[in-house]
Amino acid sequence: MANTYEDRNWTSADGLSLYYRDYAGPDGYDGPPVLCLHGLTRNSRDFADLAAHLAQTRRVIVPEMRGRGQSDYAPDSATYNPLQYCADVEALLSELGVTRFISVGTSMGGLMTMLLAASKPGRIAACVMNDIGPEINPVGIERISGYVGQARSYPTWIHAARSLAEVHSASFPDYDLEDWLDAAKQGLVVSQNGRISHDYDMAIADPFKEPGNAAPPDLWGAYEALRDVPMVLIRGELSDLLTPETVTQMGVRNPAMTAVTVPRIGHAPTLDETEARAAIDALLAKV
Repeated sequence: MANTYEDRNWTSADGLSLYYRDYAGPDGYDGPPVLCLHGLTRNSRDFADLAAHLAQTRRVIVPEMRGRGQSDYAPDSATYNPLQYCADVEALLSELGVTRFISVGTSMGGLMTMLLAASKPGRIAACVMNDIGPEINPVGIERISGYVGQARSYPTWIHAARSLAEVHSASFPDYDLEDWLDAAKQGLVVSQNGRISHDYDMAIADPFKEPGNAAPPDLWGAYEALRDVPMVLIRGELSDLLTPETVTQMGVRNPAMTAVTVPRIGHAPTLDETEARAAIDALLAKV
């Protein structure tokens, strides 16, 4: 789909220039915007197709957290944590005058969704939780810890794609080389020296490995703020981060939740899969 967004920036409380994509949506739209929140090592490009699709009917805002993509890197790596990311997003929402929104959160973005809901209950009109919940399987955390923050670079996109395949093929067993090339161009960038590198500050790995930062404690309490909020919970069939047992418990605690499983995918679905897209469209049709 053609790009339909404006490149914009806002400023964090500690003076960082942070980037977001603003898809205006149809003329005259004044309903709650969709706020797309990416995962730990990711950026706004992850939502390119979904955001362009949703922008046909709604405004869509896609921020990049500090240390990712076009947002400034933080001088203090201790600020790379979910509570700080939420504070940064709060500053953006305040600047835009957004008091009610629909949240689409992938992995870390889903953790942020729960924290944002708990801080001001009632403002999230609906949400999509992508392969994440209040309880996180430590197996998945250990796997992520094994690759986050490794400053690898590559001479060509083919080399980058093959490296991604080596690390993530268990989560995406049906991907071919073209799929891995697409994935590389979402998560990596050509650096100033001409080599291709991951598009985030390697220092995000430091606090991630500290207790409580990969997954803030007591998230079941935060999840309670989403009770009765229309929700789609998307889980990759092969996910090692979100267990079926957690999915069941989330449904018990929020009767307004619909669970969708994306077959033959691990952590995390792209949200461009047929099952995911249909569920998202059905959710937003109710809001």
